[in-house]
Amino acid sequence: MVVVLPVLSGLVYATLYSFGIVGILNEGFTLENWSGILSGKSFWTSLFFSFYVAVTSILISLVLSLSMALSWKKALQNGILSTVIYLPLCFPGTVMAFFMFQMLSKSGFLSRLGFEAGLIQDLTIFPELINDAYGIGIIITSVLLITPFFVILFTNLYRSEQIENYKALASTFGASKSQLLRRVTLPILLKKSSVSIYLFIIFVMGSYEVPLLLGRQSPQMISVATLQKIQRYNLYDIPKGFAMSILYVLIIVLVLVLLYWRNRAFFNSNQTS
Repeated sequence: MVVVLPVLSGLVYATLYSFGIVGILNEGFTLENWSGILSGKSFWTSLFFSFYVAVTSILISLVLSLSMALSWKKALQNGILSTVIYLPLCFPGTVMAFFMFQMLSKSGFLSRLGFEAGLIQDLTIFPELINDAYGIGIIITSVLLITPFFVILFTNLYRSEQIENYKALASTFGASKSQLLRRVTLPILLKKSSVSIYLFIIFVMGSYEVPLLLGRQSPQMISVATLQKIQRYNLYDIPKGFAMSILYVLIIVLVLVLLYWRNRAFFNSNQTS
């Protein structure tokens, strides 16, 4: 009740507001706000841009975290690295975004370091990594925030799933090192962590602080675009902002339901076979 009721109340209010039933300047039921969002490019551009940033960030994080977890198994379990890996998780997204702004902007630490080293002749030559059209700054920051979590997750899964025993068994049947990685280690780790991977994609898609500080006005990620509609001075944009938020929630729920039924069908087929 404490968790679900406020969320449902907010969704109901947003739905009623988007249809013009409640809210300032609304005069009654209308589909104008929804038709404007569905037929316009703004929402879909923000949605696809958010999906691109999220998937790119997760893929890079998976490659880095899998490489670290498999290469530094002992150090991550017993050495000092087992403690250091938790430190990046202590930083909120806002703090990390400010830090990356100071590092990656044209007047930041890296550009000044390159200028002092003679690598660039002028600070304006430094590539745009912040407020760029491809979301590079957002992706780098998201990778730094997510990768430690996946390193810890994969390290624990490697130990709890006893992958070493499966690898030893496969080796007795003549499996090579590459086959052990592709046929044993990676399938087990990725399958067991699939739910976390899906949730982190949704988390990055809906993140607000990092895209707000490091993104640009166009394209915007969906959370920034939605809140700007709701919080800006144009009161006629508020119903459109609520419509965007409801539509985004519906799309996410639909995707989660499809993934659930897909995984359930896959599990049932394996049991039958």
